Amino acid sequence: MTLLRERPWWLGLAVILMGSVCIYASTELAATAQYAAIGPGMFVIGVGVGLIGLGVLLLIQIAQGEVFEPEDTENAAAGQPMDKRAFFTALVAAILPALVIDMLGLPLTGMLSFMLVARAFGSPRLVSDLIIGLVLAGLGWLLFGWLGLDLGGFLPLAGW
Repeated sequence: MTLLRERPWWLGLAVILMGSVCIYASTELAATAQYAAIGPGMFVIGVGVGLIGLGVLLLIQIAQGEVFEPEDTENAAAGQPMDKRAFFTALVAAILPALVIDMLGLPLTGMLSFMLVARAFGSPRLVSDLIIGLVLAGLGWLLFGWLGLDLGGFLPLAGW
C-alpha cells in the first residue's frame, strides 16, 4: 500500500483520462471535410491518441521508479509549495473561452486569456499583454477566416 502512496500513479491516469475525453469529444466532429481529406475531428483524435500514449509512457516511468523532481535547468525549488494564485489564474484563462467566446468573439476572448496566462507567469505589463493578446487573436481570427473557417463575428457585441 505504501507503493501506491509514494508514486504519483494519478498523474499518468489523469493524462490517459484527458486523452480519452478528447477521443470521446471527437465523435461529435467530422473526421473528414468536403474541401479537404482531413476534418476537425481528425486533429482532436490525434491529440487524444497522443495523450493516451504519453499517459502510458508516464505510467511505465512511474512503475520503473522514476523520481519527478525539478532539475537545475528548470529554475524551480524542490521544496517550494505550488503557487496557487498563478495556477488558478492560468486555470481561469483556460476556462474563459468556453464561457465567453460566443458573447465576446475570438479576438477579445483570446486577448483576455493571453493576459491571464501572462499574469500567471508573472508579467507585470497589463496593457502590453492585452495589446499583444488582441493582435495575436485578431490575426488568428483573420487567418482562419481566410482559410474559410467561420469563427463567428470579430466583435459580436458591436455586431461585427
